[in-house]
Amino acid sequence: MDTKPSEKMANPKPRDFLTHLETYLAKRDGVDKLLKISRYTTKILLASSSLIPQTNNPLTHRLKSFESSLGVSRKAFRLGKFVQDINSLRACRYHDSKRHLVLLILAYGGEGVYYFVEQFVWLSKSGLIDGAKWLQKISAWAELVGYVGSVSLKVRDLREIKQEEACVTSMIEISVVRGIACEGEEERMRKLKEKKTLKVLSILQDVADALMAVADVNDGKLGVLSAPSVIASAGLFSAVISTHKNWVSC
Repeated sequence: MDTKPSEKMANPKPRDFLTHLETYLAKRDGVDKLLKISRYTTKILLASSSLIPQTNNPLTHRLKSFESSLGVSRKAFRLGKFVQDINSLRACRYHDSKRHLVLLILAYGGEGVYYFVEQFVWLSKSGLIDGAKWLQKISAWAELVGYVGSVSLKVRDLREIKQEEACVTSMIEISVVRGIACEGEEERMRKLKEKKTLKVLSILQDVADALMAVADVNDGKLGVLSAPSVIASAGLFSAVISTHKNWVSC
């Protein structure tokens, strides 16, 4: 689960690749997602016994150590990130609906608690404090609650985008029938389609991350869904989507 961006798509301007990369890597989320890709790629390699023999293989031990190090590094990058959720919750405007307010609290509140507890999980993983197991359990539950709220809100947003898209389509059809130029509506439609694509990708990302959170809550007892290869694939899928979104937005 990432911070819920406004997901606005501005017209992309041509930019030098290295300059764009510098801007991307200067952001905390940019580095975090590259670490996430590295971690879950490593997990996939470890889960694929056909690629790497699992018995008495020095490479296996190195990869496990590398994967563990990446996990701890990602937690360090999240220090203080819960403040972002607090500010997002304060700034958001909810409709005259208690359900919408509840979903906002679930989404930002759950994610905020998750990032807050993750700071202590990092301290525990680093060996400074004890209690890693129960801290991870609290973290997983908070993360799952956040995804329930986030997916619900995004599905609602997607429905609104589709309704707006239908209205613009009608305006374009009317303009064509009347022989009126409709460049403005066509540009608006293009932006709506881009926005819808980002929203769908964001929902798929949250669903993939939620699957991993459910597996954590159930201690990996979900049958096939909690298989190492499935969880690792879900993590990599989520990482690639969030990397794309962050790259486009920076």
